[in-house]
Amino acid sequence: MQQKTEPGIAVPVLAKRSIWKDIVHDKYLYLLFLPGALLLLVFKYFPLYGIIIAFKDFNIFSGVSGSEWVGFDHFIRLFQTPDFKQVLWNTLVISFYKLVASFVFPIILSLLLNEVRHMAFKRITQSVIYLPHFISWVVFVGIITAFLNPVDGLFNYVLKLFGGAPIDFLGSADHFRAVLVSTDVYKGVGWGTIIYLAAISGVSPELYEAAIMDGANRFRRMWHITLPAIRPVIIILVILSLGGILNAGFQQIYLLYSPLVYDVGDVIDTYVYREGIQSANYSFATAAGLFQSVVAVILIVTANKIASKFGDGGLW
Repeated sequence: MQQKTEPGIAVPVLAKRSIWKDIVHDKYLYLLFLPGALLLLVFKYFPLYGIIIAFKDFNIFSGVSGSEWVGFDHFIRLFQTPDFKQVLWNTLVISFYKLVASFVFPIILSLLLNEVRHMAFKRITQSVIYLPHFISWVVFVGIITAFLNPVDGLFNYVLKLFGGAPIDFLGSADHFRAVLVSTDVYKGVGWGTIIYLAAISGVSPELYEAAIMDGANRFRRMWHITLPAIRPVIIILVILSLGGILNAGFQQIYLLYSPLVYDVGDVIDTYVYREGIQSANYSFATAAGLFQSVVAVILIVTANKIASKFGDGGLW
């Protein structure tokens, strides 16, 4: 199909295909996409109907439709509850520490691994640092508890050798957040390096060769070539991480914390679990969870707009 703009000049115009023709043409690709789409629909979108519980005084015997509508009463009570203010603060602090640590350490580790020239050592190191990611938090917490046991744990054994007093890391408000952040980084830092190493592998070797000819050392090459090259990937991962700023990690905290450290370790996820499951206060817990999700959406959209405004791209 051609469109005439000037005499003797023809500009080709692509005919638009309908969505159904696209599906028929790329049917095998859509078949591959179908299981993932069904998974999202069943476990992510269909349950969204349940958020209506946050606006009702839900009674398990009356059901969702039969429960009394109370509007924003649960949200008002949520923000007026002294415990929630402390829980929100704990969530923000722990999530911020985790966000910074999980943002910095994988980048540094990726840059260091990229400079390793002994391939056998590099492969072994990568395998070792990837391994913790594949261990469930239940098993990993068991290992952490054994290491940090105040009676016979390895860390306290070393402290005793150097004349120090044993420390109850998991029962001390001064040390609990440090344990959460350090163990989370240790478990996930290897997995985070995979994305950054993949991005680094796409950097043109000619840029490094030109920098070497100009006399740049390894640090200068990392700073002026590698980091700018992977900056778009870093920004996208930061935007995605901001969506979980109020998700401090339920499994890890629930398995590690105790009433001794509620003041510094209780977060929205554990608070919702106690109120919703243990206390059967479903509407109140749903309101807290909905507040968490709304804040996450706002942060993702805001971060994406800021990134797009400064010309660094974004998710959309």
